[in-house]
Amino acid sequence: MSEETQPFAGQLALVTGASRGIGAETAKALAAAGAHVVLTARDTRALEAVEEEIHRAGGHATIAPFDLAEPDAIARLAAAITERWPALDILVINAGVLPTLTPVTDIDPKAFNRAIAVNVLATQALLACFTPLLRKSADARVIGLTTSVAGTPRAYWSAYGATKAAQEVLLTSYAQEMRNISNIRVAIVNPGATRTAMRARAYPGEDPASVKPPEVVARRLVGLLTEPFVSPSREDIPKGW
Repeated sequence: MSEETQPFAGQLALVTGASRGIGAETAKALAAAGAHVVLTARDTRALEAVEEEIHRAGGHATIAPFDLAEPDAIARLAAAITERWPALDILVINAGVLPTLTPVTDIDPKAFNRAIAVNVLATQALLACFTPLLRKSADARVIGLTTSVAGTPRAYWSAYGATKAAQEVLLTSYAQEMRNISNIRVAIVNPGATRTAMRARAYPGEDPASVKPPEVVARRLVGLLTEPFVSPSREDIPKGW
């Protein structure tokens, strides 16, 4: 394979929420492009299925099942990866929690706390724990997946939108902090309407065929990772991309 067909040969990528949807497809696309991909999510069986698919296609992957909301889980993962690999080249922060859509006055505290833990606190922990490995890469890139309601609040979406807005602030500030002292670049990407389980829960009456499949988002993310984008970068993937 050439550098053109496998631009990430010899590189290490970490994808959160890699057991299904956008995360799974991004992991497979990164592996097809030559990266060794570390897959994380809570569902061990689903991760094993994605890993097996990558291996059957000739790619390389390692699964790391754990809950992003579990205390110290991210630090333990970072320690394990540091023991095995010299650097982390790509970090895709894809995992997210969508609380039940409800008025602000009816937000369930338990569900809101979990969304905060996964969407916000885990993002900070990932950046904190993996920055030493990212700084050892010659061309480290971080991609965070966001949503339109982070910047344009919408009725009943407040719990999700608030956590994703906070995540965007973390990623943008981090990009500015890293810009002049490291090779780390950060992009925030809104995938838009995509055929995922999360989308189906939010829009139960929607025809899945009316929105793009996650493979389309994965292709764009891999394309973006090959580009010399300026950090921080923000991109919205259109419906018909």
